[in-house]
Amino acid sequence: MTGIAFAADAAGGAPGAMGGLAQFLPLILIFVVFYFLLIRPQQKQAKQHQAFLNDLKKGQKVFTKGGLHGTITAIADNVISLEIAKDVVVKVSREAIGGGLGKDGATPAKEEAKSGG
Repeated sequence: MTGIAFAADAAGGAPGAMGGLAQFLPLILIFVVFYFLLIRPQQKQAKQHQAFLNDLKKGQKVFTKGGLHGTITAIADNVISLEIAKDVVVKVSREAIGGGLGKDGATPAKEEAKSGG
């Protein structure tokens, strides 16, 4: 009697396996959408910011994540000296730099201006 039950289970097991995969398909699709809409752009932005931090130069106008605007006067390994007013120099961590400023010193620099086009 149990032999018949095992035979019936083996015959009906194949469509059930496909049904199980179909149940996970929406979850997989949601993960793919989240990856392309949230995770991937954030990783790309972080990579661009890290490249910007590695290319900092003396005399460049930048702003910090804390809101200070100034000009880089000296760069050490992880410490940047930032002149925020005449003869007022503060030292900030390299990671505290939020971005570059435009030529007028008040607006963030555009990506087109950085790439030269």
